[in-house]
Amino acid sequence: MKRSPVVLAATILGTVGVLLWKPLSASSVEGTSTAPSGTPSSTSSTASSGSSGASSSSSSSSSSSRSGSSGLNATATGALETDRYGDTRVRVVIANGRITDVVVLAYNDGDPRSAEISQAAIPMLEEEVLRKQTAAVDAVSGATYTSNAYLASLQSALDKAGYTAADGSKASTDLSSLDANLGGH
Repeated sequence: MKRSPVVLAATILGTVGVLLWKPLSASSVEGTSTAPSGTPSSTSSTASSGSSGASSSSSSSSSSSRSGSSGLNATATGALETDRYGDTRVRVVIANGRITDVVVLAYNDGDPRSAEISQAAIPMLEEEVLRKQTAAVDAVSGATYTSNAYLASLQSALDKAGYTAADGSKASTDLSSLDANLGGH
């Protein structure tokens, strides 16, 4: 009986602590901050073009200091990647040498099931890309075609922007070899 007030107080404090707990954002844990989503900085280099038959290209750049990818500020649109489930294209935003946003311009939505798979997989892919700062991330299980097309388009955008991952990793941009032996999504 002497312990019941202590146990009751600890239970109440623990419950309040759990209810008030909020996870830290990745930027506050790493001690870095990123630009708001979709907001490139004032000095940017923009490039867009399509591949796989479509090749329109325009680019404009302003002065930005670059040594490798550090300090790089750019926005670039990746190649249009086509597979049996549809077309995929992304645009990447790089600020101060870091990938700050990946905007999906088109995704595999050739049928309702493909759209559903893509809509579930794309946020997971974006999260991993932003966390690892490279397009060389693992495919989402059950969404291999979506993953391959997304990462190939992203890598082409990173290449156009002149971005190199800190570890030098790159994703493949050859969908024909990636998708050759796949039977599902």
